[in-house]
Parts: sequence; structure tokens; C-alpha cells
Amino acid sequence: MGDLFEDHIETNANNQDHMPLAEKVRPCSMDKFFGQDHLTSKGKPLREIIEKGVLHSMVFWGPPGTGKTTLAKLISLKLKANFISLSAVMAGVGDIRKTVKEAKELRAKTGNATVLFLDEIHRFNKSQQDAFLPYLEDGTLTLIGATTENPSFQLNNALLSRLRVYILKQLTESSMKLVLSNALPELGQSKTPLQLEDQALNLIAAAADGDARKGLNILELAFAFLMTRDNPSNIIKLNDINEVLGSEIRRFDNKGEQFYDQISALHKSIRGSDPDASLYWLMRMLDGGCDAQYIARRMIRVASEDIGNADPRALRVTLDAWECLERLGSPEGELALSQAIIYLSCAPKSNAVYKASKLAMDDVRLFGSMEVPKKLRNAPTKLMKEMEYGDGYRYAHNEKDGIVYGEKYFPDDMEKRKYYHPVDRGLEIKIKDKLNKIEEMARKKA
Repeated sequence: MGDLFEDHIETNANNQDHMPLAEKVRPCSMDKFFGQDHLTSKGKPLREIIEKGVLHSMVFWGPPGTGKTTLAKLISLKLKANFISLSAVMAGVGDIRKTVKEAKELRAKTGNATVLFLDEIHRFNKSQQDAFLPYLEDGTLTLIGATTENPSFQLNNALLSRLRVYILKQLTESSMKLVLSNALPELGQSKTPLQLEDQALNLIAAAADGDARKGLNILELAFAFLMTRDNPSNIIKLNDINEVLGSEIRRFDNKGEQFYDQISALHKSIRGSDPDASLYWLMRMLDGGCDAQYIARRMIRVASEDIGNADPRALRVTLDAWECLERLGSPEGELALSQAIIYLSCAPKSNAVYKASKLAMDDVRLFGSMEVPKKLRNAPTKLMKEMEYGDGYRYAHNEKDGIVYGEKYFPDDMEKRKYYHPVDRGLEIKIKDKLNKIEEMARKKA
């Protein structure tokens, strides 16, 4: 197997070998792009746009390593557009002006469009985001932004209204395996093709946590580790990956269960009110090397999604456990997670808040940006008062029981809705009784 090592030395002489593996294997066609099937499969919106050459400004929102930069480059390649890449971490308004100048000159000479890819677009402040608007309007630039943050919170409305948002998801295990397998030829040589044991492939796919770049980095590091041996093999084995990842994750995938299967088992055990099973899966993940901070974040989700107002203390208990973890670290802080896990498991369950949130969001998308009723608007200035802001508003604290029975707080052109339906468990029993009383009083006043 010495030939593999010699070939590796020869390849290192090539300048391209200094390029990270993730950059080497970046796909140049949609056929080599793995994952995001909900966007890139035949007949799906983004695939149709790319294939038909319909260019418009957009933002890719998703976790790291899910293909945001790659998709932007594929779009520019397909449309034969001038591609300019900037990072909002380093760029400023001056860079935007320079890009605009270049785009105008290119369009005058060749008629080609310019795609500006702006990574970490959420890091631009409001004035920097506003700088794009006139150039998007006149077609000088087509903007493709990439962000790991929710665009609804991080981008101003003026810019967001000119962009179509595409949501990218963490790569599935099967997609991650395709990415890794496709990268093997870039590491091995034709004389002795590099191989990856199935168990090693499974472990990398799990440890990558849906991040293709992370998975490729692990694979590249494993190959480098392999090449340090006197007689390197052409097979990357499970033990090689364990060595690269570190002994603390020696049993991350010991029996074949994947990372998301384990977190799902933890979540469902809490939902099923089984503290013993919940504690088992918690310890299983901690022993496997899972980031305890990640588990704490998921527990916060559980406290709201599966318990909610049936026991509002569950959220506070979980936040306190997270704070203990941050202050004490591991392993001391992990005991607080155990305490919170048991509390969550034993607490009364309700998904009423979760269901209500989804129903409300459905209506937000259905009705669009409806105006806030004038009576519900503040009137801190004379002009606003003259515009009748706040007229007709009844201050609830001045009313009997502190409630304006029958008042409507929805937009004027929208009928009252009922999203929240408390269950007959825990504190929501009392909440349900109070809401029923309010509805009864409103009917009597009508």
C-alpha cells in the first residue's frame, strides 16, 4: 500500500492540494448537488428557476454547511452571470458601491447580469441593507444572500419584500453519505482507490450533524491521519474516525443509532412522561459526546412544545438548568440537566401553545400585512393624535374585572379567531375556565 502514500506526496506538490477538501468537491452542476430535495428535485421551485434561467433576488436561510454558497454559484454558472462574492463580516457600503460600479460597467459592455452573493447578510445593519434597494429595483444587481439567522428578524422589511426566501435544512444522513462518498476520489489515487468502511461512514455522517463542510473536514483529517503511518492502508476504518474525533465520543454510534434518532428518543420519552427512559437517553447522548448545550436548547423547546401552560414552571426549571450548565460546565452542570429532564417528564403535558402558534402563523401568511387598528396604536405625538391614533381604545384596568368584554383586538378586516384551546391538565384547567368565563361575559354584553 506504499503507492498510496507516494501518490499523496506527489499530489501535495500540486497547488490545488492546499485547497480544503470541501472547496475541492464543491459541485459544478445540479447533478452533483446532494440534499435539499425539497428545493432542488425535478419540478421543485428552485430547480425550475435554475433550469429555466429565471433570475431573481433571493436569500438562502439555513444551518452551516447545507449548500447556500454552492447553490448561489450554481445559479450564476447556469445563467452565465458575473458572480461577485462578499462576506458581510468584512464588507461595508464602500464594497457595495464598488460592486455596483463593476456591475454597471459589465452590463454596458456585455449585457450580462451580475449576481452578488452576500454571505452572513444578517450582519449588515439597516442602513447597509438599504443601500441595496435602488440597485435591486433597476436591475443592476441580483442579490443572493445567505444567513443562518431568521430573515424575518434580521432583514428589514424593505429589503425582505424584494427577496424570495428559500429555507435550507440540515443534510439528512443519506445525503451526507453521498457527499462523503463523492469526495473519496479527491483523496485517493487511481492506483489504489481510497475506501471508507460502512461503520466509519456512518460515524462521520452522524458526527457531522447535518453540516457537509464539517463532515468533509472530518474525512480529510482522517485521511491525513492515515497518511502518517509507515505503511498506510487505503481503507479508512471506524477506529481511524474514532481517533480523529476523540475518545470522548467513542460510543457516539456504538450500536448503529444515529444522532437524530437519539434526540428523537429523548424528546418522545419526555413527552410520554417516562422519566427513566428520558434519563437513559440523556446519559446515552452525554456519554456519546453530544454537546450538553445542544441538549439544553432542545429541552427548552420541549418545555414549550409539550408542556406549555399546563405547567409554566417547566420552562423556568429548564432555563435554570441551562444556566447551571453554563456556570459549572461538565460534568457538574449535567446533573442540573438530569433534574430538569425528570421534572419535564413528570410534568402535565399540553401542546395547546404549540398548536395555537401554528394556527396563528397560518393566518399571518393567509392574510398578509394587515393594518393595525387605529384604536390600538400609540399616539405619542400631536400629529398621531390628529390622525386619531388611539381613539376609541378602552383601558382594560379601568374596566370591571380588568377586562373589556367583547372587545376586538384583531385587525379591522379580520374576524376574531380562536387559536388557543387549553387542555384539561395542569394549570390549563384553570386557564380554560377563565377563558370560558370571558367568552360567556362577552356574549351577555353583546
